Amino acid sequence: MSYIALVTLVVDDYDKAIAFYTDALGFELVEDTDRGAGSRWVVVRPRGAADGADTGSTGLLLARAKDDAQRASIGAQTGGRVGFFLHTEDFARDHARMLAAGVRFLEEPRHEPYGSVAVFEDLYGNRWDLLQPA
Repeated sequence: MSYIALVTLVVDDYDKAIAFYTDALGFELVEDTDRGAGSRWVVVRPRGAADGADTGSTGLLLARAKDDAQRASIGAQTGGRVGFFLHTEDFARDHARMLAAGVRFLEEPRHEPYGSVAVFEDLYGNRWDLLQPA
């Protein structure tokens, strides 16, 4: 079986990113390992997602920018398109929780043939879909 285990998301600060993804989005911190010289291996994934090693569940590797080129990509890794898709079993619950946590939604929830969806921005301006498939 093949699967995507991690997707790298370039951030400006590890702790600020961890706080956003765990507090505002409700993810769990899977790993935070010091790699020396100020570098860390930081992995988060949606709470309740099974361990990626045996299920194919994908996590985010939060990687602090190390140079000007990487800093320039923060928040623009997908050129302004929705680049991340957070599926939920209860759209109304998660939408309300995220709003209460200060997550910025760019639109009101929509109910499309494929499911309930609303676009939001993460801490850096990356666009995400919160989606409950039909």
